[in-house]
Amino acid sequence: MTTPKFMQGKGDFHTTLKNRVNLYFADRKRPMTGNFSLLFKAALLCVSYVFIYIHLLFFTPSIWIAIPECVLFGFLTAAIGFNVMHDGAHGSFSKHKVLNKMAGFSLNFLGASAIMWNMKHNIIHHTYTNIDGVDDDIEARPWLRFATTQKKMRLHKFQHYYFWFLYTLLHLIWIFMTDYQKYFKKKIGPVAIRKMTLQEHISFWAAKVLYAFAFVALPIWLLGFKTWIIGFLIITMITGFVISIVFQLAHTVEHTDFPLPNIVTNKIENEWAIHQINTTANFATGNKVISWLVGGLNFQIEHHLFPRISHVHYPAISKIIKSTCVEYGITYIEYPRMTSAIYSHVMYLKRLGQAK
Repeated sequence: MTTPKFMQGKGDFHTTLKNRVNLYFADRKRPMTGNFSLLFKAALLCVSYVFIYIHLLFFTPSIWIAIPECVLFGFLTAAIGFNVMHDGAHGSFSKHKVLNKMAGFSLNFLGASAIMWNMKHNIIHHTYTNIDGVDDDIEARPWLRFATTQKKMRLHKFQHYYFWFLYTLLHLIWIFMTDYQKYFKKKIGPVAIRKMTLQEHISFWAAKVLYAFAFVALPIWLLGFKTWIIGFLIITMITGFVISIVFQLAHTVEHTDFPLPNIVTNKIENEWAIHQINTTANFATGNKVISWLVGGLNFQIEHHLFPRISHVHYPAISKIIKSTCVEYGITYIEYPRMTSAIYSHVMYLKRLGQAK
């Protein structure tokens, strides 16, 4: 398909915003990438992840210890994705390219393909946010309806009740189905992906085989199928739910926009930067614990405008972005608490499920 274009030359908002953010870093002589606190957090999360994996697999704790550890392991999987992989994939984890590559490829150890993620997330989602038919992040048919342009089915009337369970399946579906669909179809939704190199093909399959051995074959051999399946489902379902809820709160809430390109010109009636603000929402930005755990992904507006800036700087540059939005009369969507954002997401799903 021909992907839509954005309007150019409609104003100087994006240029002004970039200049002000660049000036912030220049004045303070700070790099835009991660700092020591991010490296420490990454080390803490990764060491904890390895420790729990080894303890569960080789020391066979009692069920009263194993289940909480599996729950924690699920949260750690999501946290590494948010804090380490996500920044690394965007090249903002470190000023050193090798560390960025290592951080980005940590996704391979979490079960998914870093190569497919880069194409789906960095290229398609970050460019065509909330554009139905292009952005794969709002494609969950037939089970969920995320946009008014998507066909409504009878089951959608109840989607604000059952989405909680569906979100727990994201990680399982991602690692065992959607990665392979994208690989063999050579498409992400309707968008063709670029031709993969031989090295990328080898990397894709090596990651999948390694994960299958470490998280399926070896645990079944050491622990037995029943013990493995219970633990594996707890881990992946916790991971899936946490990932789903954090990313959906950023784009599928009551005040975000879902624009479509002009039928004749195939253009979105906004410049790219304004489109990103209109289709994205922040939540709980004053909560330092949530910000730490989700890797700044509660500052989604900042992330979508400046994906190559590490999330450790989002609280500071959010002030610049807010004031610039006020100056240009652009609505900056923000929910004060995570609970209010979740409520808005539920109400949005309810409205989409009941609308004609």
